[in-house]
Amino acid sequence: MRDRSVVPVGAPITDGCLSDVVPDGIAVINAEGAFVRLNAPAITLCARPAGSLVGALAPFKPVQDVSPDALGLLDDDAAEQVCVWDTADGRRLEFAYRSRALPDDPSMTVVSFRDVSGERRRQRRLAAIARSAVKLASEGSITATLDALAREVLRADAMAGVQILTLDESGQALQVMGSAGFRRWPDFFDRLMECRERGAALRMIDAFEAREPVVIPDRWAAIEKDPSWEPLHEYLGELKWSWFASVPLLIRSRSAGILNAFFAPGQVVGHRTMEFLQAMAEQAAVAVDYASLLQKERELARREERQRLARDLHDSIVQQVFSIGMQAKSVGVLAARGESVPAASARRFADEVGTLTQAVLTDLRAMVHEFRPASLTQLGLEEAVRALAESATNRTGLTFSVLVGAGLDRLTPEMAEDVYRIIAEAIHNVVKHAEASEVTIRMGVRNYELSVTVTDDGKGIRTTRMQKGVPGDRYGLTSMKERAERWGGTVRVRQRSGAGTVVRAVVPLPALVPRSTHSQPGQHKEPAEDPTP
Repeated sequence: MRDRSVVPVGAPITDGCLSDVVPDGIAVINAEGAFVRLNAPAITLCARPAGSLVGALAPFKPVQDVSPDALGLLDDDAAEQVCVWDTADGRRLEFAYRSRALPDDPSMTVVSFRDVSGERRRQRRLAAIARSAVKLASEGSITATLDALAREVLRADAMAGVQILTLDESGQALQVMGSAGFRRWPDFFDRLMECRERGAALRMIDAFEAREPVVIPDRWAAIEKDPSWEPLHEYLGELKWSWFASVPLLIRSRSAGILNAFFAPGQVVGHRTMEFLQAMAEQAAVAVDYASLLQKERELARREERQRLARDLHDSIVQQVFSIGMQAKSVGVLAARGESVPAASARRFADEVGTLTQAVLTDLRAMVHEFRPASLTQLGLEEAVRALAESATNRTGLTFSVLVGAGLDRLTPEMAEDVYRIIAEAIHNVVKHAEASEVTIRMGVRNYELSVTVTDDGKGIRTTRMQKGVPGDRYGLTSMKERAERWGGTVRVRQRSGAGTVVRAVVPLPALVPRSTHSQPGQHKEPAEDPTP
């Protein structure tokens, strides 16, 4: 009895052949995984000449050793799998399929499949946008962030290559800050400028200056034939690509860079593709803007640190050195009289100068340690704080307890630096103003939040304010708050019940995500998308 659910390749479509009018492709494959028969929709979906399909290796897994059963191709409990298929024109399609063994021949597998390339591409794009948003907070530098965004674009649309370029510090030239697919060429821009001098049209500059996306079909074919592009033929020819798109990175309506996308052969840039590229360009622009603002904040913080250092130098070291100078002058005056100086007076002068000199050295060492904590980068935040506490104990006699919980390894170097500075400032305030004997430092991460407290048993912040007659943001509290707010955190200072002060900083941590794998150039191809909106 003939199975009418499949027909031989090339058989005409007739009213009696139901398998030719259903939307799904239906095919039979043998135990070796080769096509045996296909219906007309299957031939259309495979996008290869009908005569070349029978005997060709199918992308579906054959079913072996399955007990005879009804086909049940559309049963809800039939497991659906996904495979990849390369068409004759170089496109890469993704098929979702269900398979069952033929009832009368278990060595043969019947497969129902459909094209889900567009659906899965949309899913990858949404995931890429979500992951890139997380990476804005989780990556350690602007280069790492933009490299990660470029990889997300490459992976989501299976492109040949992606570049993200931004303005350099001068604001006059573009530089590659993120890329995927391409290997980095140190003289890329020199060669690009040479191409421009030869008369090559740099369409990405058009996109940057006009602040509008540019899409060019069959761009590589034109560049390959254009002698003005000869300096970059080797670089651009390393990848298999065809179409080109350039999307500007806009920050408050100002161009700050561009995202260049190089599409694999067979890919067509449609409306949805441009929406995705523009969304990723917006993410890149946010990263660039954030990095710029963070750099300005750090420069401001450095200026404030220098001002505080100048105040501390004036309040302690300068005054002590002045006292040493006065003692030396007194000895000089006595010596100028030509009289012998009593031994007791000489000893007193020597003791006072020695004491002042030791105080100067102690303060200088404390400042050097506070501003250059070597253990912070070498051993991490915990060891740096313990070293800071030990140093403070040695020079002040204060007793420190450092209690550390889990999770400190999740801090980025920049965040750890700011947390260290907050603790250092809190200790500085205790030493200078609290008249305390014991200090407890607690650090730990819980529920994606870093919590730090510095508690002392001194006279308390209220007493200090009343005695000094100064507002509450004195003693570096403003600097501490700004460092926490840079990461979306807070700093609170309160009077401790009984005696003393509690400084508490809370900083949220980004959720961790795995790094995306780097796709190799030319390995992936993508189906053409309908270019109409």
